[in-house]
Amino acid sequence: MIDPRGPRFVAWITSAVLATTLLVSGSTTTAGVLLTVQAVVFALGSRGLSPYQLAFKALVRPRLQPPAELEEEAPTRFAQVVGLLFAAAGAVSFLAGAQLAGQVFTGFALVAALLNAAAGLCLGCELYLIFRRTTKGATA
Repeated sequence: MIDPRGPRFVAWITSAVLATTLLVSGSTTTAGVLLTVQAVVFALGSRGLSPYQLAFKALVRPRLQPPAELEEEAPTRFAQVVGLLFAAAGAVSFLAGAQLAGQVFTGFALVAALLNAAAGLCLGCELYLIFRRTTKGATA
C-alpha cells in the first residue's frame, strides 16, 4: 500500500522531464538521451524503485500529515510500465532521427503524466483496472 500523494509528486517530476524533452527535441540525440533516462526511471518505477518516489518518501512525506487512506501499489506499477513503453518508443524514434514520432510518443506520455499530476487521473492505473476486469472475466 502506498501514499496516494506519492504518484502525483512523481507525475509532476515526470511531466517536467517530458516537457523538457519536447523543448530540446530539435536535437534528436539530446531528446533521445533524456527520454532514455526517463525510460530507465519508468523501468525502476515498475519495480517500486523509482528515484522520484524514493525522493518523495525521504524528503516530502515526512513533512506531511499521514494520508487519509492508502492505495494499492499494483496499478501505479502498471502505469510505470505503460510510461516505459511510450518513453522507449519515443527514445528509439529520437535516436533514429524520427523527430516527429519521438515528439508524438513524448506528447502522449506528457499528457498522461500531467493528467495524473494536476487532476489525479492516472490513465495507466485505469488501464490496469480494465485489464484486471477483462482477464478476471476470461478466467471465470
